[in-house]
Amino acid sequence: MSRPSDTHSIEQTHPASDCDIAYVGYRQSGQAIVEKRPGQERLTPERSLALVNHSPSGFEWGYGGSGPAQLALALLLDYTDDEAFALDHYQAFKTEVVSQLDCAGSGERWRLTGPEIDAVLHETPGEPVAPSI
Repeated sequence: MSRPSDTHSIEQTHPASDCDIAYVGYRQSGQAIVEKRPGQERLTPERSLALVNHSPSGFEWGYGGSGPAQLALALLLDYTDDEAFALDHYQAFKTEVVSQLDCAGSGERWRLTGPEIDAVLHETPGEPVAPSI
């Protein structure tokens, strides 16, 4: 994902204190759960569904479908708190990050930190940045 050149750049959309934020995904009773840490606040699809309805049944990850698209939009919307920025960038974020997240078993988790999100949003073409899985 190339560095945004529009008026909705990541520098304008999130405060520096967000470097402590991390999103953690796991499965509970077969359902995909995403928490925002610190605080274990559960990320839900409702806010992102109000913008684009890809997956009313919830989030997914690990492939390029509708559940991962909903998660990518929700992550960027929550992290940046900027609807226009999230809408402009979530499909690329889905392809580069969310489709690569992996945790199939009940005890497995993925973790995506604020600095990792920033790195993906600022990367130059040809320089992929993988999340810490």
